[in-house]
Amino acid sequence: MIEQYVRDLRDLDGTQVAAVGGKGAQLGGLSRIEGIRVPGGFCVTTDAFRRIMAEAPSIDDRLDQLSRLNPDDREAIRTLSAQIRRTIEGIAIPGDLAAAITRALARFGEHAAYAVRSSATAEDLPTASFAGQQDTYLNVVGPTAILRHISRCWASLFTERAVTYRRRNGIDHRAVHMAVVVQQMVFPHAAGILFTADPVTGDRKAATVDAGFGLGESLVSGLVNPDVFTVRHGEVVAKAIGAKQRALHALPDGGTQEVAVDAQRQEQPALTDAQVVRLVQLGRRIEAHFGRPQDIEWCLADDGFQIVQSRPITTLYPIPEAGDQENHVYVSVGHGQMMTDPMKPLGLSMWQLTAMVPMHEAGGRLFVDVTRRLASPASRAGLLDVLGRGDPLVRDALETVLDRDDFVPSLPDAGPGGPPAGGAPAPVETDPALVTELIERSQASIAALERDIRTKTGPALFDFLLEAFAEHKRVLGDPLSLQAIMAGMEATWWLNDKLWEWLGEKNAADTLTLSAPDNVTSEMGLALLDVADVIRPHPEVVAFLQGVEDEGFLDELAKLAGGTEARDAIEAYLNRYGMRCVGEIDITRPRWRERPTTLVPVILDNVRNFEPGAAERRFEQGRQRAQRKEQDVLSRLRALPDGDRKADEAKRMIDRVRTFIGYREYPKYGIVSRYFLYKQALMKEAERLVQADVLPDKEDIFYLTFQELHDVVRSKEVDERLIEQRKEAFRSYHALTPPRVLTSDGEALTGAYRRDDVPAGALVGLPVSAGTVEGRARVILDMAEADLEAGDILVTPFTDPSWSPLFVGIAGLVTEVGGLMTHGAVIAREYGLPAVVGVEQATRLIRDGQRIRVHGTDGYIEILS
Repeated sequence: MIEQYVRDLRDLDGTQVAAVGGKGAQLGGLSRIEGIRVPGGFCVTTDAFRRIMAEAPSIDDRLDQLSRLNPDDREAIRTLSAQIRRTIEGIAIPGDLAAAITRALARFGEHAAYAVRSSATAEDLPTASFAGQQDTYLNVVGPTAILRHISRCWASLFTERAVTYRRRNGIDHRAVHMAVVVQQMVFPHAAGILFTADPVTGDRKAATVDAGFGLGESLVSGLVNPDVFTVRHGEVVAKAIGAKQRALHALPDGGTQEVAVDAQRQEQPALTDAQVVRLVQLGRRIEAHFGRPQDIEWCLADDGFQIVQSRPITTLYPIPEAGDQENHVYVSVGHGQMMTDPMKPLGLSMWQLTAMVPMHEAGGRLFVDVTRRLASPASRAGLLDVLGRGDPLVRDALETVLDRDDFVPSLPDAGPGGPPAGGAPAPVETDPALVTELIERSQASIAALERDIRTKTGPALFDFLLEAFAEHKRVLGDPLSLQAIMAGMEATWWLNDKLWEWLGEKNAADTLTLSAPDNVTSEMGLALLDVADVIRPHPEVVAFLQGVEDEGFLDELAKLAGGTEARDAIEAYLNRYGMRCVGEIDITRPRWRERPTTLVPVILDNVRNFEPGAAERRFEQGRQRAQRKEQDVLSRLRALPDGDRKADEAKRMIDRVRTFIGYREYPKYGIVSRYFLYKQALMKEAERLVQADVLPDKEDIFYLTFQELHDVVRSKEVDERLIEQRKEAFRSYHALTPPRVLTSDGEALTGAYRRDDVPAGALVGLPVSAGTVEGRARVILDMAEADLEAGDILVTPFTDPSWSPLFVGIAGLVTEVGGLMTHGAVIAREYGLPAVVGVEQATRLIRDGQRIRVHGTDGYIEILS
């Protein structure tokens, strides 16, 4: 039965993870690569682990208890996991299993030194490395000691850190089994880690080598500062030699010892440049074999490099597929759309099919390739200007790439770079009737879609939708609509630039745009105040809503005193805004109409925090503030030299911004209205597929692209493995942080503000809505869990239009993502909320409940307590 419990490393490969764990399978794969040396040894399989676990039935009850614990209850996890470890270590290894291990040892030398290493079935995987979660023992000598350390490895599946890691990653404790690798010990001069891509920047062309004297464990454990080498295109381009004061060495009778390094050796490099380059060549060979960047543990002994581990680098952001070997620069779509969460495949493909420019997917997010526009000096200037006004961090990241002369080729202006980016459409008259006409056109197009889509099913629906997408793009690209949007934005920029130049006043347009007409997103927030006015007089309805969990609650309302009016008010709101939701650019996200409970906490906050008639009062107060600001600005301008001309120009721009800035929000409303109609039709198809036993769950269609779903509807056949793979990939994408700018080398660039005008310790961002406010920070990641009091400051990763109903009840806004003209900024200005957006890691650096001060005019946040 040797093959059941013990297998030689050279017989293993990536298909055997279930039997030998991630590390064993990876080492087996490594040992098969030509030119790569791996210390010899064997693997004790997961069958052995299962047999040991079966010897102690009490472990089952403890695993049940463990799975019920909160991942944050560290004390309970510590106690229970320690009990499980003690039980496993106390089980005697059965005689036939011990004999199989001893026979394997005899092949390599019974009294030689070995490394005994844990190899769990959930480690070194493409989506979760589990690095450092289980134990490794070095320089173990003799069969008795090796058997004891194998038991310890089995037990290490239940260290506190491993248990917590699995709970946080949603992995069942029973689904993970432990194999153990036993390998001949290497006694190296130097050892360390090689990353075949830069683990910080993501650059796939740069490899980094960490090196120290003695055993590599001293680096992994943080005992020494290693030498760090960076290699690009086969040469060392940077190095920092660490003061390596300590090293870990093996003892003759087993175990390891920390020793001091001779003073004259401490500053010497552990590797020569030639050795570093040779090591990286080996790393590239390993990377090519496994098909993705690797984190490699290596040793240098007398006769060359040996590889003792290689695992995928799971933290790197994926690169969009380009289909060529050229350099590419990609800009994140999610940062512009205020939705940086991953999207499901149907959501990605629907956005790609309805977008005005080609979009590329990576890590569940979309990116636009701007290489061509950056390559031509004329289009480059326009692109940087437009993107920079929206989000200075994007501009800075792009300029960082451009500073590397060789990355983006320079094309002549007349070349394939096309017309200048951001070339302004022809101006339009300042006429409110134009906005009315545009809204009516959009409404007519949506009404036609709603009428025509009702009768379409099966393959005919998909043919119809492709025509609908063409109409969708026609409406989005309507020249008059683009002119109106640009008119509002350019008037805003003009006012801010000129009033700063003439009056020394920052962001004056913020007040001038308060309560601008025709803003469908700000109207949506105010309309929910009106809903609260209907509900507030009815205590029974309020009490009922406080306990609502079921999505069918609207039908129950009619049974209560005042419930019919409450239901009608909510229904009317959903009829107008029910197509919206958080992350609404992803068609697969549940809409308010599908999940109306999402709105209940916001309605209850409005009932508690506001008096009747608040919506009308808020709008009127904003309108009057804007009017007073206009009079103030114009009178101050008239007092200046050439003041009448300046005042006349400013008046013209104020009228223009108030006419058009509200319309800025309407095209997105139109997109999302259309999206909901597409979704309803596709969900009916999904229900038919479930009824026909093609799919087990209608939401499985979310993991297919539009074209794949079309094929399934036509063929009535689906690849269930593909759907499962997509679900697993989608789960893994949540751990990735999408960059604002990404290159085809994999370098993720976030950009920097490069400002020196903020106080020490302040968090820097982009000022988008003027004013200063102090208050309690409410860090909210999910709108449905909002619990706000008047005067609170909302701190959140991003806010798309669906968050607007929260804006009526807060005093200020801080987001991690956003720009001057993104939805959160526009609505913050409409409501007069001081706001700073684009604050990197705001939800981590600001704690819920802290007092903070938001400087919306100058773009920074002070943490006060």
